[in-house]
Amino acid sequence: MSVESDEEFRDFMRGRWSAMVRLAYTLTDDQGHAEDITQAAFATAYASWGRVRQAGDPDAYVRAIVIHENSKRFRKKRVREDLRAAVPEQGAAADDSLAERAALRDALNQLGPRQRAVIVLRFWLDMSEAATAQALNCSVGTVKSQASRALATLRKNTETVEEELR
Repeated sequence: MSVESDEEFRDFMRGRWSAMVRLAYTLTDDQGHAEDITQAAFATAYASWGRVRQAGDPDAYVRAIVIHENSKRFRKKRVREDLRAAVPEQGAAADDSLAERAALRDALNQLGPRQRAVIVLRFWLDMSEAATAQALNCSVGTVKSQASRALATLRKNTETVEEELR
């Protein structure tokens, strides 16, 4: 790779690193895994930077790699880690916000990797059905059905949590 290509890739990676880590985090719910996935995705993108650059939308290309890297995690036997420390005491508004985020993370964790990816891409990143299908390398119909099933599961889980709180 030329010096110009290396510098171009470095600039691209610096500009997109945090967005890709956030995407990976929403898929994994683990900061360490998110950073590992993002690093692997950018390493893959670097290895084929010429192709990535010519694809027309390098962001979409790397996003697809992040999603693929996350899917690879489920093919291997893994041990689930839960390394959360106690949350420091905060005001009621902060507690509500933290509780809502925790509930959202827990609900997303109930989804399979494919459904979770569809929800994150469609509703977190606000991608169209066609763009989501392209990123996941599937049909628009698959995106629609996976989104429908995932939303039904999320609604069901949300109703259960609300009933428990009453």
